[in-house]
Amino acid sequence: MKKRVLITGGAGFIAHHTIKYILDNTDWEIVSLDRLDYSGNLNRISDMMTDMSEKNKKRLKIIHHDLRAEVNEMLAGDLGKFNFILHMAASSHVDRSITEPLTFVYDNVVATCNILNFARKNKNLELFVYFSTDEVFGPAPNKVNYKERDRYNSTNPYSATKAGGEELAVAYENTYNMPVFITHTMNVFGERQHPEKFIPKCIINSRDGKKIDIHSNKQKTKAGSRHYIHAYDVADGCLFLIKNRKRIYKSIKKDYGGAKCPKFNLVGPVELNNLQLAKLISNSVGKKLKYRMVDFHSSRPGHDLRYALNGNLMKRLGWKPKISINKRIDQVVKWTLKNDRWLKI
Repeated sequence: MKKRVLITGGAGFIAHHTIKYILDNTDWEIVSLDRLDYSGNLNRISDMMTDMSEKNKKRLKIIHHDLRAEVNEMLAGDLGKFNFILHMAASSHVDRSITEPLTFVYDNVVATCNILNFARKNKNLELFVYFSTDEVFGPAPNKVNYKERDRYNSTNPYSATKAGGEELAVAYENTYNMPVFITHTMNVFGERQHPEKFIPKCIINSRDGKKIDIHSNKQKTKAGSRHYIHAYDVADGCLFLIKNRKRIYKSIKKDYGGAKCPKFNLVGPVELNNLQLAKLISNSVGKKLKYRMVDFHSSRPGHDLRYALNGNLMKRLGWKPKISINKRIDQVVKWTLKNDRWLKI
């Protein structure tokens, strides 16, 4: 019997790429669960499926539900049983979390509890994957790359609620013996990303000959930096974890003093500051870069100058992104310019 996968937030940015990646690389059946709000857009799914075979399209089912409400018996019956659940649904925009913190508690903590409750009653479940973020660790000092089980240091309501959801996932493995993996990703980019994000903004401004704001330190001498990773690489890393879960459990079961619920950093191998990234984008657009350094903390309270994750665990297990960041950036820029309606959403 074919494996069945439930992906929450399926019409979201990372999740829709993950749906396509799994359809292209397995014979599994997928159910997308989404409430279709600010960050969800069914046009993403329909657009990505235009060049997909009819056989693959038939393996995807879309169900509407707001996870701030529990998964009741009627919905559970409609959803069915699953081998794998990937919890990707979340509110993720830091600026909005600062103005609407309670909304993020409902979206990232309450919703996570509701999907965990559904998952623990699922007798077929082989793995639940909770998608967390690098931001739970807070700002990274120079030369510090956070490992999977380093301490939390949330600096905004978004990161605090993701840490809350993460701890719930840990608790469900410990309390109910649910098989749970947690991933941390950071600065994921790719096709069909919301134009509020940095890379689409850079593409728009480079194309139009406008200045790009480069967030920096207060002296405006040092740009903020990140490890960027394409959404397909995140999906590839996730599928690697699922397919190798038994080997991985055995190889790391003695790590961290016997703590359960393994955690993994899915991170791009190269750290780029935002000025370097803007230059890569403007070069791909074919325009000269225009920019201004902006006082980072004054303009964006609750944000941090540098985030960084350590990807050595995944490397030891046998995974890293297959395509270079420079090539990925160029691919996304070229695709986006040809499909510029995604810059107008």
